[in-house]
Amino acid sequence: MIFTLLGPLEVHFDGELDLPSATKIRWTLAQLLLRANQVVDRSAIIDELWGEQPPRSALTTAQTYIYQLRKRYRSRFSGPFITTRAPGYVLHADPSEIDTFVFERLTEEGGAALVAGDAVRAADRLRAALALWRGPVLSDIPAGPVLTPYITHLDEIRMRALRMRTLADAHLGRYRELIPELRFLTHAHPYDEWLHEQLIVALHAVGRRADALETYQRLQRTLDRELGIEPSQPLHQLHHDVLVGVARPRSAEHLLQSLP
Repeated sequence: MIFTLLGPLEVHFDGELDLPSATKIRWTLAQLLLRANQVVDRSAIIDELWGEQPPRSALTTAQTYIYQLRKRYRSRFSGPFITTRAPGYVLHADPSEIDTFVFERLTEEGGAALVAGDAVRAADRLRAALALWRGPVLSDIPAGPVLTPYITHLDEIRMRALRMRTLADAHLGRYRELIPELRFLTHAHPYDEWLHEQLIVALHAVGRRADALETYQRLQRTLDRELGIEPSQPLHQLHHDVLVGVARPRSAEHLLQSLP
């Protein structure tokens, strides 16, 4: 892989880091990479870099950034790296060389395997997808109005991949391994009933009924105090089933349908 955006922006060639030092040049590169092999409008680049009040020199400066990127990387590619195509520019790259594209492909493969009932492949594909993340998307770039929706989109896919991988691991009976991660996630997302449901099921599955009940009660208190609501009917039923000792996880198909 050459271009990595799931964390700080990095560009690797032959195992060496080769990245422009100027923030706005990296910023421009990030926009082109997220839409690799598609036209990125000059106006979008200007909006991202300077917002609603760009300087008069914005167009010339943006063109200079494109020139510098071409100059920096042209010797690394046998074909064109960035070409001009109205109304902007196209960065040419194999999707397998950009981690965001690889992440989405692996997530799709994992989801398809889960739907097909192949939990082993699903867990492997989804774990590989999540392992590509080194931190927040483009954490060293001050994202503006153009990049922010892309970042939000990737964050949402990451959360869905995490949920699907949780389902795959649970289907494989890996409850003990899931508990620490689910504890962290429920603290990070205190209103997320789906994650709490998975933690309760995992705790009960390994014989920790008291901890499972305490997890439900903590969620109930949080929802009541912060939102003035009660847990949903599925969680209420799960709490009852744990109390009487008959809790069973919902089917994988049902849980897939219930994914937020």
